[in-house]
Amino acid sequence: MKHLFIFNPGAGNGKISPEQVKEQLQNSGLDFEIYITKGPHDATEYVARRAASGEAIRFYACGGDGTIKETAEGVIGCGNAELSVVPIGSGNDFVKCFGGAENFRDLPALCAAPAMPIDVITVGQEHAINACNCGFDAVAADHMIKVKRKKWNGGKNAYTTGLIYAIFHAMKNRGTVWADGEKIMEGAFLMCTISNGKYIGGKFQCAPLADTGDGWLEVCCFRPVSLWKLIRVIGMYERGEHIGNPAFANIMVYRRAKRVEIESQQELTVALDGEIRHMKTLVAEVRPHALSFAAPL
Repeated sequence: MKHLFIFNPGAGNGKISPEQVKEQLQNSGLDFEIYITKGPHDATEYVARRAASGEAIRFYACGGDGTIKETAEGVIGCGNAELSVVPIGSGNDFVKCFGGAENFRDLPALCAAPAMPIDVITVGQEHAINACNCGFDAVAADHMIKVKRKKWNGGKNAYTTGLIYAIFHAMKNRGTVWADGEKIMEGAFLMCTISNGKYIGGKFQCAPLADTGDGWLEVCCFRPVSLWKLIRVIGMYERGEHIGNPAFANIMVYRRAKRVEIESQQELTVALDGEIRHMKTLVAEVRPHALSFAAPL
């Protein structure tokens, strides 16, 4: 099997570089290559082209959740190709389902790790392997992307800056949400998260019951709340303590579903593994075992 490392040059801040990949693997006897992406969507196009050759290849997305999404888009549907991750981005949400980023940085062990089937979320012609979310947290993510390279309110402060922006601009969104045909929310809502993984936003355990290979999506919708109520419950939500918690009884609906539909009269901000889209109608479906994913034991 060939091992092909797809590097996003804009991610990492030196956590693991192409040179370090060469150092860790130069005496391993593995057949490996390194490819540095040239711009947005280049990873998808390159990976799809290489995967179409029919050669057995394991692709390693070297970056954050956006790089994983782009690499996965090129792998999905190719039975000869596998996906893994060298997490060097700022969020690294998906790998938290498999023990966290540090588990993926021993490259010889990662290359020897077994692959397992995982589900993906399909939205139109696109896919997400971690989460699709809209409303408050997606607006926060959108603003975070805009400020993350700024000196004072970017960097490690970028998500906090995004949350503050969303507090003033996205406490109420409007639409109707169906989960497998059941109307679970109508009118104003704070946010709705459709998850395959457990985490979003770098630390928020939005779907603590999620299993990446069980053929189900975890759907978490919140009704609008006051700022003070949000402040009181946000810590519990971050820790994944919201399921079955009386503090969330009147503000949250949680379901497991295979298909989720959201319709709105206004354009909603939607995040697909952190990639921002804008749409009035969202249809998200689970695609069971669509991808082979290699993770350390």
